[in-house]
Amino acid sequence: MTPSAPIPGPAGTAPGRAGDPPGPASVVDARAAVDAAFRVEWGRIVATLIRLTGDWDLAEECAQDAFTQALGKWPADGVPRRPGAWLTTAARNRAIDRLRRAASEEARLRAAALLAVPGATSEEGSVPDDRLQLIFTCCHPALPLDARVALTLRTLAGLTTPEIARAFLIPEATMAQRLVRAKRKIRNAGIPYRVPAAHLLPERLAGVLAVLYLTFNEGYTAGRENLADEAIRLTRVLAALMPDEPEARGLLALMLLHHARRAARTDASGDLVTLGEQDRARWDHELIIEGVRVLARSPGRGPYRIQAAIAACHATATRAEDTDWPQIAALYGELATLTPSPVIELNRAVAIAEADGPAAALPLLDRLSTSPELTGYHLLPATRAELLRRLGRTTEAASAYRTALAQAPTETERRFLTTRLTTLND
Repeated sequence: MTPSAPIPGPAGTAPGRAGDPPGPASVVDARAAVDAAFRVEWGRIVATLIRLTGDWDLAEECAQDAFTQALGKWPADGVPRRPGAWLTTAARNRAIDRLRRAASEEARLRAAALLAVPGATSEEGSVPDDRLQLIFTCCHPALPLDARVALTLRTLAGLTTPEIARAFLIPEATMAQRLVRAKRKIRNAGIPYRVPAAHLLPERLAGVLAVLYLTFNEGYTAGRENLADEAIRLTRVLAALMPDEPEARGLLALMLLHHARRAARTDASGDLVTLGEQDRARWDHELIIEGVRVLARSPGRGPYRIQAAIAACHATATRAEDTDWPQIAALYGELATLTPSPVIELNRAVAIAEADGPAAALPLLDRLSTSPELTGYHLLPATRAELLRRLGRTTEAASAYRTALAQAPTETERRFLTTRLTTLND
């Protein structure tokens, strides 16, 4: 799509005035500047346009047009000192142009309203940040969970429909339909574009955090690093926009501490490496330092903060044998009290096995084996197999490994379990 000439705003400022450019830039430098601005500004620009126009598709299309316009202009004109303001003005002008060309009187009225909005070319810090409203709208409980995740990645992270479809291993057409239905639901149900009222905020914030964590886990466990990176970036935005919400910072700390281990989770062949066997020199220690620092600024004992504290116990241990397993078991016990879950109990059993020996944890696994929530969950038999292997009960361990192998969801995990099974008697 080729953008039309920008329409000056109320003060007669075209996009090029939003930070006088220092001079021509190379195509490579301009492209790098546009890419950097996209990562930082996309969600902010889309959120602003949705607030101003009420049209999600128009907002996304005009934001995309603004970045396309920047690719054409910045090599010759130079990169603006305030790229976000330049792009916001360009996108807003494009929206005005599109609305003016529309046939309906309603569209023309919206264009007139856009022209009357001040501040489009002011310093970014003086313009309200609409991303918080956008986050809560994308994660509204009236939308199905898969739609919340997809809409968040599309509108806030700027991932394309094909990129989101590939990330979740579904056809592009299916993802496109999911996004269309989500936007239609927002429009037809009159879902408000706002941060919820104070009495609804705790419940709604928990839903937003769950969407972000689900997105991170999808990328982390399946080795799709870009998806995990986007989840971290969005959580940074949320934590910055809601500085008084400790669980937002707790989730950010948790993600950072997990993501710090990403390079050591697989070997050169792409096979999984257990936490105890990982080369800790390959961990990202800057991320660990940041995660611990964020955790220290997160008061209270919310579920994400407790999980982050567990991750910090692992991340700050110089050697695997230095890990404070009794503390980890105690933290899992605290977490199970706050949010009872058989998965949490399974993790607690692993910690108890490390702290007190595998025999101490097997009775816990026996109780969990009757939980319907863990039916088909490969980590339950995989954990049992590992504990039985340590106890020398190789025949039972082999049976449990075969069960886990049949249930493993990814090829990487299947290769890991196959190796464990074949080397059981070594």
